[in-house]
Amino acid sequence: MKYLLILLWLLPLTGAAQTYTLEECCRLALEQNAKIKTATGDLSAAEMEKKEAFTNFLPSVSLMGGAMKADDAMLQMAMGDQTMSLMDGGMYGNVMVSLPVYAGGKILNGHKLAKLGVEISELQLRQTRNEVELTVTQSYWQIVVLTEKLRTLESVRTLLENMNRDVNHAVEAGIRQRNDLLQIQLRKNDTQSSFIDVEKDLELCKMLLAQYMGLESGKVEVATSFDTTPVSPDALFVNHAEALETTPEYRLLQKNVEAARLQKRLALGEYLPTVSVSGGYMYQDFMGPSQNSLMGMVSVSIPISWKAPYSVKKQKYRYQNAVTNLNDGGEQLMIRMQKTRNDLQSAYQQVLIAQKSIEQATENLRLNENYYKAGTSGMSDLLDAQALFQQSKDKYAEVRANYEIKKTEYLQVTGR
Repeated sequence: MKYLLILLWLLPLTGAAQTYTLEECCRLALEQNAKIKTATGDLSAAEMEKKEAFTNFLPSVSLMGGAMKADDAMLQMAMGDQTMSLMDGGMYGNVMVSLPVYAGGKILNGHKLAKLGVEISELQLRQTRNEVELTVTQSYWQIVVLTEKLRTLESVRTLLENMNRDVNHAVEAGIRQRNDLLQIQLRKNDTQSSFIDVEKDLELCKMLLAQYMGLESGKVEVATSFDTTPVSPDALFVNHAEALETTPEYRLLQKNVEAARLQKRLALGEYLPTVSVSGGYMYQDFMGPSQNSLMGMVSVSIPISWKAPYSVKKQKYRYQNAVTNLNDGGEQLMIRMQKTRNDLQSAYQQVLIAQKSIEQATENLRLNENYYKAGTSGMSDLLDAQALFQQSKDKYAEVRANYEIKKTEYLQVTGR
């Protein structure tokens, strides 16, 4: 009873790994992945920078004050037989308020640039989410492929065990040659070796996926099967010219053009006049009775610099480069869309071909089993048929996983 209770207590600790669907894997990764957290932090920093830039529209206020006490007056005046002592102590304070009226557009354009920075950070976060989702999808389907290979190897191993038993009986009965038994045993060794390699690769892939999902344990299982034929991708195709405007990559190029335009205006604003108004209140009582003063001031600053034309032209060239990159980047994105669409169509056709190959390899294996039993073919022919069957199963798992990955790539590259 004591050992039973201990076993029941340990059971939750040694239980099977939790099974996740692709949607669950992506959701956890988008919540827990370090890249997402970093991109989210960059967005928050950009939002703070925008709020900081807005404060430039507000008046600046400065306060200053102090007190002093001296053991002897700092200012003494002789008046007949008497001496007047001044500034032996007192208090002072002032408040100054300054508001820029015109700053060459630097304040307005600086705020627009900070606002643009938030929009760029949002697009970069979207890009990061796409990268994480694609990586999770690739890892997920890699695990599916390796799992299917293990299942195929297990079925092959079972088939070889049955063949080994039957041939062994036939060899003992003198019906078959011992060479047939040796060929089966060699194939069993190769199968076992492949099983070990695939098992280790699968373990590593699960650990990588778990780390990307933010899970501490590497025990993660995926839930899917290849029982159904994938739906034709025709319903996924869209007009690429219309989809271009919705992609984060193209929108980032557009934002870069806007940023270059604002930088050019800021460079020009550095050499334009600055006008500001100031006002203040001052109090002091060092010279006897307290004094209260109000003041107002208008200041105009006109910068004179030999660098002005060169600085503005430098930003003009950068703006032209941003426009060039926008046009060139748009063309490259259109080509990428078409390539991804072609890859998706090709992947779908490969799936259909792989399905037919499995049917043909299965029938070929069945016929060779019958031929071998009938004595009309040798063991090498049967083992070759078995190898073709295994290859067809592995090939189908690979092309099916590739189709699912290409589908995700096409949806992302078209802004979905």
